[in-house]
Amino acid sequence: METVPSSVRRFLPGVAWVVLAAAGAAEQPGANDWPNWRGPTHDGQAHAQQTVPLVWGDAENVLWSVDVPGRGNGSPTVIGDRVFLATCDESEGSQSVLAFDRSSGKPVWQRQVHASGAMRKNEKSTGASATVTSDGERLFITFPNSDAVFATALELDGTILWQTRVCDYAIHQGYGASPLVYGGRVFVIADHRDKGRIAALDPLSGKMLWEKERPPAPNYSSPVVWKLFGKEQLILTGCDKVVALDPASGDTLWEKEGATTECVTTTVTDGERVYSSGGYPKNHIAAYRADGSGTIDWENGERVYVPSLLYSRGGLYAILDAGIAVCWDAATGKEKWKQRLGGNFSASPVMLGETIFATSETGQTHVFQATPEGFRSVGVNRLGDEAFASPAICGNRIYFRVAVTSGERRQEKLVCVGTR
Repeated sequence: METVPSSVRRFLPGVAWVVLAAAGAAEQPGANDWPNWRGPTHDGQAHAQQTVPLVWGDAENVLWSVDVPGRGNGSPTVIGDRVFLATCDESEGSQSVLAFDRSSGKPVWQRQVHASGAMRKNEKSTGASATVTSDGERLFITFPNSDAVFATALELDGTILWQTRVCDYAIHQGYGASPLVYGGRVFVIADHRDKGRIAALDPLSGKMLWEKERPPAPNYSSPVVWKLFGKEQLILTGCDKVVALDPASGDTLWEKEGATTECVTTTVTDGERVYSSGGYPKNHIAAYRADGSGTIDWENGERVYVPSLLYSRGGLYAILDAGIAVCWDAATGKEKWKQRLGGNFSASPVMLGETIFATSETGQTHVFQATPEGFRSVGVNRLGDEAFASPAICGNRIYFRVAVTSGERRQEKLVCVGTR
């Protein structure tokens, strides 16, 4: 493991869940990149000007498949000619970032970030559940390690630039809030049962720019910034409320009680509302008006705990954890349709045009055409035996992180689906 000079380390006790943001190319990504969790527009939407296969299998339309060492639930990040993943060797407790050649899948480099000390508790969680993010020049990743959370910045060649001990961390289920690139800042959300905090770091040095306390509650949702009603709003869900902050200063713009305590999902918007969804201690989805009032326009008791929502053309789409696809009218909450897919889901769906790709925990990807008017199945494709990471769609290809099991042996794979 490369050591990080003490001159670039920053220490802050009492913070847990982490999201990163930095200025650069990823704020205006090209159609060929998938630079962060939930893609180039932070909402699970792929650029529409591309064509990907709707049918694939072990041999059909699989361009390459490569073994991934260790275990992780973070999604593929695709920048330039590389695909990046975070991984954890659970026998050693080490945590690393991996790079693969985009055209062939060949491993390019592996950089160990922590030699030991990885943390997880829930059996579905891992020591590498966050997704790598990139500003086009650097990579950012966060890991739970040795009762703390660390944020690390790397060059695209794997050289470590800085590492910040962001917080003490009292593990409850696991750690999974993913890096987010925005506005020349690294946003750090730390929600845990002892004491929470939201902060902004300098992406070049890891220095803290501002910080704000959060309620003491376990929560797993990644923040996102939306420009709504003329203001940039850093949206935080969970801990029993929805909060909007000024991303430049950390000042509160508005907040509203009513969300559930624990959320895993990242919120989306229809331009007027943001949507909170969670699953503990209550099943919950609600539409919060983002005009400063925080008015709840509608809510229901559906369980959308882990897979994040999608919004398109007036429809709010969800894959319930229990394997049911639903569309609501985003403005009113009226159910437009509901369709059982089967299985359990942890990965978040992604959308290309009007086609949704939803991957179950057993590696089945349901492909269906969806509008507020109706649901039409295109087919079901399978890769591997397990899947907890959300796919990435870019450059006319789909990148999956799956696992193949044989007895007690489990081997993760990075798979590229496309046509020649």
